[in-house]
Amino acid sequence: MAGPPPQPSHAASMAWARGPGHARLLFPAVCCLGVSAMITQLVLMRELLCVLAGNELFLGTVLGSWFLLTGLGAALGRGAGRVRRPVAVLIVAQVLVAVLPVASVFALRALRNVVFVRGAEVGLAEGLVTCVVLLLPYCLLAGYLLTLAATLLSVRADAASIGQVYFLDVLGDIAGGLLFSFVLVHWLGHFAILYVPAGLNLAMAFTLAVAHRRRATAGAVLAVAVGGASLAGAVDLDTLSTRLEYAGRRVVHRGTSPYGQLVVAEAGGQFDFIANGLPLCSTGQVERAEQAVHYAMAQRPGARRVLLIGGGVSGSAREALKWPVEAVDYVELDPAVLDVARRFAPAALADTRIGVHATDGRVFVRRARRRYDVIVADVPDPSTSQINRLYTREFFDEARAALTPGGVLAVTVGQYANYVSDGLAGLISTARRTLGEAFDNVLVLPTERVTLLASDGGLTADIAGRIERAGIETQYVRRDFLRGTLTADRFAAIRGALDEAAPVNRDFSPVLYYRHLRYWISRYRVRLGLLAAAGGLALLAFLVRLRPAALAVFTTGFAASALEVVILLGFQIVHGSLYHRVGVIVTMFMVGLAGGAWLANRRLAGRGRRDVARLTWAVAAYAALLPAALTGLSRLAGVAEGLSGWVAFPLLTAGLAALVGMVFPLAGKAAFGGVAPTASRLYTADYVGACAGALLVSTLLVPLLGVYVVCGLVAVLNLAGGAVVWFRDG
Repeated sequence: MAGPPPQPSHAASMAWARGPGHARLLFPAVCCLGVSAMITQLVLMRELLCVLAGNELFLGTVLGSWFLLTGLGAALGRGAGRVRRPVAVLIVAQVLVAVLPVASVFALRALRNVVFVRGAEVGLAEGLVTCVVLLLPYCLLAGYLLTLAATLLSVRADAASIGQVYFLDVLGDIAGGLLFSFVLVHWLGHFAILYVPAGLNLAMAFTLAVAHRRRATAGAVLAVAVGGASLAGAVDLDTLSTRLEYAGRRVVHRGTSPYGQLVVAEAGGQFDFIANGLPLCSTGQVERAEQAVHYAMAQRPGARRVLLIGGGVSGSAREALKWPVEAVDYVELDPAVLDVARRFAPAALADTRIGVHATDGRVFVRRARRRYDVIVADVPDPSTSQINRLYTREFFDEARAALTPGGVLAVTVGQYANYVSDGLAGLISTARRTLGEAFDNVLVLPTERVTLLASDGGLTADIAGRIERAGIETQYVRRDFLRGTLTADRFAAIRGALDEAAPVNRDFSPVLYYRHLRYWISRYRVRLGLLAAAGGLALLAFLVRLRPAALAVFTTGFAASALEVVILLGFQIVHGSLYHRVGVIVTMFMVGLAGGAWLANRRLAGRGRRDVARLTWAVAAYAALLPAALTGLSRLAGVAEGLSGWVAFPLLTAGLAALVGMVFPLAGKAAFGGVAPTASRLYTADYVGACAGALLVSTLLVPLLGVYVVCGLVAVLNLAGGAVVWFRDG
């Protein structure tokens, strides 16, 4: 009786992988892993932010965790060269890569209210643990596979395969980024999006199994694919997981757009609009709508034109029309919010005097062709750099230019409940000082969300008197309500907390964003000092052990992550939240990486460590010159916006990425000591550098020091890294 077919040994597997036909088959397998990694990263990042309602500090935590865990996976790949059946491991890994993201998203939604208190905010420490637990399996596997793939593609056991895998992985990232940004996110929900890379990886795993003559493995892969397709067809995982996530409320809508996820839940006849996990507005919240509008409108009872940035869905646009205005322009960033509002809150925007505009609020103000008597920025606190753009000196100057002489701008910040904490005082002081730089007069009202009114004309705290004399009918913002809100002791508390020497919040120095992060952190019992010290010591120990070429990969990886954040911030400031163009910038970054890696791979012969040093210094020069480039592009945008947004910013990004992409293959040759150990060492250095750049720059260094100082620090770091490579061998 014939026994089972003999299993290929390690040598046979390597010989199979190095065959001319099978080696070419591994190329698309590596590309599939890149596609999967990019799409999975984007989906999991959005899911974590939405389900846990995280801010930009949390975003940095997610990115940092992703890079760090992938780097650890690459470090585990040091022994990939000793794996007995590497092709079989690759096949099994591709099956896991297909299944894990779907399971992770479902678990995140279903267990959110089991692990955490329903309705309560998730603190930084809890969010960090959640990120690590959720990302750990996939990231470790993805990092390990990079090293394993380099081993499989190593025909001559030299450094060439390290650069090849890097290039192929980046190609997959490009394809995944393009597919996600321009196709999938516009038409599909997150589960449906994840089915696309899952199908690609399962198809690739099946093809590899057949080519490797592993019939049992091929059958198992086919069974997983058929079973998964049957489950996806029979059970709507999106609907099921959403019901579990919002148990107790009836979910009437869940949709995905380039701007994030929008959920509408109904309870007791009230519709709650939840954008990216954060409450956006609710129908029936008359008190909120009245406070958003009437404090500002009472300053100019004869206003004819009003601009409302955000909040119109909750009824604030309708509240503005109670005054004798001719027109209200309402600006909302996400068109999906407007579409859903017309279904569930049709009365909010039904009046023909309301002009609805789906665009970025700041861009609308900058391009405004008409002047407004009142501008109300009904937006959340500056918890992200995106929202912070509506609290900067530059925006206030633009708003002043869009106002009629003596017109009023209204913004809100913080939550005030008869106590001004140090964090709240910092927020109010910075916002007050920044407004004072642009306007002659600023009035701070101690309302539930502290209201700041700014104008070159007069301002008054007699809100009730103005409303009564104008004959405006209100339910909440009345004399009895205001008598308990605008009290002498509350005014005194706010005035006593104001710091006249507070810094000015600017586009490229977003100190208000940093102060809000401190204010947010202060609400949780988190001791970041010990955590930061432990992380700093661990990073220092890692850097001390790095060889010179790997150190260059670390510093350029740090620069790539840090400067990409800077470029995206600059683009956002100049052009607003035009997500299609941001997709172009991210894609151009990956194209630059691929181009640089391809060029370096073609010119490996005769290159050495001093070439790595020169490239590292070139990255330092780029970082030093970037502030001047951003300043020039901000001026160019007003003259040739299309040239700035569609050409200049993408080329600026591609230039940085090309330099960084050239470093990795050359470093692999300069520090070669076996395929698996070298690939493991360099990928680990690259991902740890990217982790440090993402975590430090977006959440701490830019808000605290500003863009220009950060560019200088990146330049100094890469100058030092290049010097180490130049003068130290090894």
